[in-house]
This record gives sequence, C-alpha cells and structure tokens, in this order.
Amino acid sequence: MTDAERPESKQVTVPLFPLQTVLLPGAALPLHLFEPRYRQLAVDLLTGAVPDKRFGVVAIQAGGMCEIERLEHVQEVGCTAILRESERLPDGRFDILTTGERRFRLLDIETHRAPYLVGTVEWLDDERLPPAAAEATARLAGAARAAHRRYRESAWDRDAVTPPAPETHPADLAYLLAADCLLPLADRQRLLEERHPLRRLSMVYRLLSREAGFLAALHAVPAPPAQLPHLMTRAVLN
Repeated sequence: MTDAERPESKQVTVPLFPLQTVLLPGAALPLHLFEPRYRQLAVDLLTGAVPDKRFGVVAIQAGGMCEIERLEHVQEVGCTAILRESERLPDGRFDILTTGERRFRLLDIETHRAPYLVGTVEWLDDERLPPAAAEATARLAGAARAAHRRYRESAWDRDAVTPPAPETHPADLAYLLAADCLLPLADRQRLLEERHPLRRLSMVYRLLSREAGFLAALHAVPAPPAQLPHLMTRAVLN
C-alpha cells in the first residue's frame, strides 16, 4: 500500500530503537539484541504486548549519545520496522530480521513508560502525484534505475543485487534502489525525509550517479551487501 492509499494520519505511540543508521521503507534490517531492554522489546513484539510486531527506528544525531533521552538526541524523522523473523539464543539474546515499513515524525519521547524508549509519532505521508506527472515519473524512474545499475556494476558484480521489480510503485522505488547501496547516513536521512516521489527519485539518481563516479575514479569498491541476511548475521548491534 502506498502512502497516498493509507488512512488519514494520526498520532500513535511506538517503541523506539535509536541506531546509528537510517532505515528506509522496504529495506531489510537484521538486529542482534543483547541489552536487557531490547530483549524485552523482542519478547513484547513476539507476545503481542506490542501490536503488529512494529517498532520505530530513528537515527542518532551526529556525535553520538551515551543515552537517548530527548528529541534533539535523534533525527526527527524515522521509519517503523516490522518483525519478520526471530531466533532466541540460549543466553536470552535475540537475532531478528525486520523490514522498514512507514515513515513517521517523532513528536515526543517517554523514557519511563517501558524498559525501552517509547515515542509519540505522527505518520509522514507523501504528497500526491497528479495524473499529469506520469511521463515525468516514468522518465525519472528510468534514470534512477540506470544510475542504480551503474552503481552495481562499479561496486559489485552486476548480478549481486536484484533490482526492484518493474511494477514497483514510483513512491517506493527510490527507497528500494537506495536500500542496498552504501550511502552516507546524511544522504539516507534526506531520502527518508523527502515527501515528494519525483524529488526523491531525482535525489536517488544524483546520489547513485555520484557514488558510481567515486567508485570508478578511485578504483575501490565497498564490501558487497548481504544477500537477505541469515538471522545469525549480527550486522547491527544495539
């Protein structure tokens, strides 16, 4: 379901997981949970104490914080994650696999409501695309896909990552193209915050073209992305 097809936005509360990364809608995010509060979050997600197996991921502000307590410690815009798979280890830790779902604006943080942080959020939906924008949308989508292909060819074997399906909605395409590319956190945050699908496609086209150019000029490549990671892959730590 695209943002334009969702019910009218309203304020809700969700558990929060601050990380030094930006989760994009549709992107896979594996997490290794070892802190007691996030072990409890996993239990609450699995038992239904937290509805819909949903929690919010927000990027920590530059400079890092030892403890997140106020809004200014994290980015204003984040993305909900949906728990897809989980594995509880013998010592009580969890390996989980999540998928980015829906963007939100963080309005308030509660530090004592649960063992983990809880945020009051409002959904951040896209601006609607007018029917007259169909031609421009197709043109930008093609350019963004071409930039993604050049990036893949510069960074990894071109078959290492499967591109988004042809029928992918334009509102989702930029996120999926950026999901497997190693963009700086600030660039990923800008993509997350952009509410106009055409501007977002234009942005991802410029970012991936820039990164492909850097890789070609430097003759250096980033580490290849994980193929949908196994639960034991501890790619992101709390």
